[in-house]
Amino acid sequence: MWRLRRSSRLLLLIPVVLIVVITAVDQLVPEDIHLGPLLVMAPAVTASFAGAWLTGLIGSLAVAAQAYIGWHFGVLTSRNVLVQILALVLLSALSVFFCRVRERRQRQLAQVRSVAEAAQHGLLWPLPERMGPVQIACLYLAAEDEAQIGGDLYAATRITGGVRIMIGDVRGKGLSAIGEAALLMGAFREAAHRHATLPDLAATLGHSVSRYLADFEPATEAGERFATALLLELPDDDHTIRMISCGHPPPLLFSPAGCITVPSLHPAPPLGIAETGPDAYAIDMAPFEQGDTLLLYTDGVIEARDRDGRFYPLEARVAQWNRTGPESLLHHIHRDLLSHTGGYLNDDAALVALHRHPDDHEHRRHGRRT
Repeated sequence: MWRLRRSSRLLLLIPVVLIVVITAVDQLVPEDIHLGPLLVMAPAVTASFAGAWLTGLIGSLAVAAQAYIGWHFGVLTSRNVLVQILALVLLSALSVFFCRVRERRQRQLAQVRSVAEAAQHGLLWPLPERMGPVQIACLYLAAEDEAQIGGDLYAATRITGGVRIMIGDVRGKGLSAIGEAALLMGAFREAAHRHATLPDLAATLGHSVSRYLADFEPATEAGERFATALLLELPDDDHTIRMISCGHPPPLLFSPAGCITVPSLHPAPPLGIAETGPDAYAIDMAPFEQGDTLLLYTDGVIEARDRDGRFYPLEARVAQWNRTGPESLLHHIHRDLLSHTGGYLNDDAALVALHRHPDDHEHRRHGRRT
């Protein structure tokens, strides 16, 4: 804020210097050359960066300078000088008027943005930094300008004896996909506590998406809207991950030794393609030992292209950061991904990093707690 105010003060010197220089030079040039009309530049320039009050002040100074020039040459009451002064007054008044209109629209836009941000934060709840033995970090990059969420989603909830996590991707991007993403996140938060097994949970989410699409899917897009999802269950006392992939990319698993593996998955169809029962979803399991890190992501990450059309090589890039913590890992990916794409994403992207800390009983046995 201090730098912004200092910058505005420095910019204010430009119209002031213009008024002083034009007034001084006009008295030095031959009498048949009139520089007074150039004073209109001062309020016009001020209106580009300042508010109505400062623009009016600079306009008044410009009018006073024009009057001084006329008085200095003894032609203040001449029609030519009076017309120049009147024109300068009108231009300054118009500049002040448009500044007020701009300020009003800026206040309205700021209010709309604050409401939109509150709504988006309400839909995509921030994940806690820790759930049981699992440390969590998340990153969301929306493709739509001014949007903070879009068609990608993630959610996590504590259940008896463990943690359930979902990461998903609704077909489409940006603001148009928020409704379906909100439905899926709400259904997960409600159903994750009620179903004992992941297949039951996946089937319930599939039914929820199908019902939503039946009610709200446009006829022109019938059968073309769906959502991919990866459901995970991380027991507190069992060093394994239970996963169900509904057409979603597999995660990356980092060991403390720096080895990166891709757990083998048997993906089911995406949610919303067809209503299926729990038997259609196979549980895949992988070890998740103390010190391991699991990276979940959406296809907006691996399908991000550079200027030459090459996809972002996520697995190759994270190999150099696989021994860092979750927050640091996502920070490196964020910076590298934007560098790869030139700062612009064609699709929403979401990442969640999970790190398993040593069990509490292991720390107690060594005389310390997490």
